[in-house]
Amino acid sequence: MADNIEVVASDPLLLQERRKSISLMFLRFIGVVLLAVAACYLFISNFNSQSPETEKNSLTLDKQELVNIRPFLKELEVQEEQYFKKEVCDLSIGKWIPKAEGPPYTYKTCHHVASYTNCLKNGRPDTGFLHWKWQPSGCDLPPFDPLKFLNSMRNKSWAFIGDAIFSNHVDSLLCLISPVATPDEIYYDGDKTRTWYYPEYNLTIYEIWSPFLLASRTEHDLPYQIHLDMLDGKWTEMYNKYDYIVFSGSQWLYKRIIMYENNEVVGCHFCPDLDFNKIDDYVAYRRALQLTFKFITTSEHKPFVIFRTWAPNHWEDGGSPSERICNRTKPFKEGEFNGKSSDLRMRRVEVEEFAKAASIGARNEVRIKLLDIYHLSLLRPDGHPGPYGGHQSVENDCIHWCLPGPIDTWNELLMKVINGDAHEFVPDFL
Repeated sequence: MADNIEVVASDPLLLQERRKSISLMFLRFIGVVLLAVAACYLFISNFNSQSPETEKNSLTLDKQELVNIRPFLKELEVQEEQYFKKEVCDLSIGKWIPKAEGPPYTYKTCHHVASYTNCLKNGRPDTGFLHWKWQPSGCDLPPFDPLKFLNSMRNKSWAFIGDAIFSNHVDSLLCLISPVATPDEIYYDGDKTRTWYYPEYNLTIYEIWSPFLLASRTEHDLPYQIHLDMLDGKWTEMYNKYDYIVFSGSQWLYKRIIMYENNEVVGCHFCPDLDFNKIDDYVAYRRALQLTFKFITTSEHKPFVIFRTWAPNHWEDGGSPSERICNRTKPFKEGEFNGKSSDLRMRRVEVEEFAKAASIGARNEVRIKLLDIYHLSLLRPDGHPGPYGGHQSVENDCIHWCLPGPIDTWNELLMKVINGDAHEFVPDFL
């Protein structure tokens, strides 16, 4: 793939391992120093012995000193072990392992599977993509428990804010809950924004279409138009209603877009035929995140905010949409694919902006957590509809995810994050 780049020294996984190794080396160094001090003490005491009686007492004292120092060495060993376990307990790092059992639902048992993600109904012949489980390093990731989720979310509201990937994400959540409860659809704008309600639990789930997070509009035969200094009122106007918020950027920023500031055009992305300043997609993404995080961290309303990281695509081969494919049937092995340069640029931006926002949020008592799905999703090229998206488009769908499929794991991770069971790790880039 022409758009691939290799990630070596700047890979977050390698950086984390490097930090763990340095920390462990430091702890072990302290242990060695303590042992050396004990040995020196024994040597000096024996050397200064003046009589058999003194020697006898000295030996007794030496043994006592060893007894006294042994608990400290044991404590150091335990701390080292606990530190190591804490560091590797990161949900975003791990591997996909085979599993015998299939998903807890099918398109026959859950009617929330959209046509373009209903891969098996649309004729996908293989089912191996359903038999993989994400195994985090040093962490336990149990299956999604619908009853536990519903009971813990009584009288609460959730908002999922983003593009069609979030619709995909919400559909997965509704299907995972479907074995025990079915929601009422209480609002639909006729396009892409919906509201679901579980009356028995007084739980509301808002699915809000806002692919740029910013105010935007479309006009016939013109590029998309967004305002870099104005958030989308679709989600900000009802912000005080939400107890939990999940949001992310989207691949819509790769599209042809005219950008405004103070209601005046300041540039355009992917507009070589228009006489506008060029603004890169990652620049627009940074502005969108800065404005969004500023709104969240300064708001008087303080919901539980989860920022979901960038969702990669897996188009391969071909320069034109009709030539690009995603027909793999197994996960990538670690290191087999490191991501596309365009996706990695977006990931760099969001990691930087999240780190800043999390620091400000902590000072302002705003809970902001990271749902890092990038790496585990990167390893699943087999999870997309491809030619089994159920539409007549000439382009294979290598962005959205089959249901059931790997995206169900996102909701398992989400439950760990909101329950406080996950060790948060913000990836670094050198």
